[in-house]
Amino acid sequence: MARIAGVDLPRNKRVDIALRSIYGVGPYIATEVCRKAGIDAAKRTEQLTDQDVIQIREILETQYKVEGDLRRQIALDIKRLMDLGCYRGLRHRKGLPVRGQRTHTNARTRKGPRRAAIKKK
Repeated sequence: MARIAGVDLPRNKRVDIALRSIYGVGPYIATEVCRKAGIDAAKRTEQLTDQDVIQIREILETQYKVEGDLRRQIALDIKRLMDLGCYRGLRHRKGLPVRGQRTHTNARTRKGPRRAAIKKK
């Protein structure tokens, strides 16, 4: 089983699809990595040689920010916004949508489940 950036790649998938299971690697970066490593993107993960895995790992480590480094950078960016006290930082702090979505209805993903209204007796 191929292990890249601390993630076990799915065994019986195409390489370009399997690379997407790594945080920070989407369709474009996955095909770019395959092209730079000289690996056929239609090849299955279980058919990769140790040399292929080493090439992919080296490319991802040197040229892209993935997994822990990317998560850390995003967390620091959000923390910086909250410390500045800008509008986006305040929205993050309150747990509300950040990008201008409506909150009168919807926004349940950010706000959490509805709280029951207090009934009058």
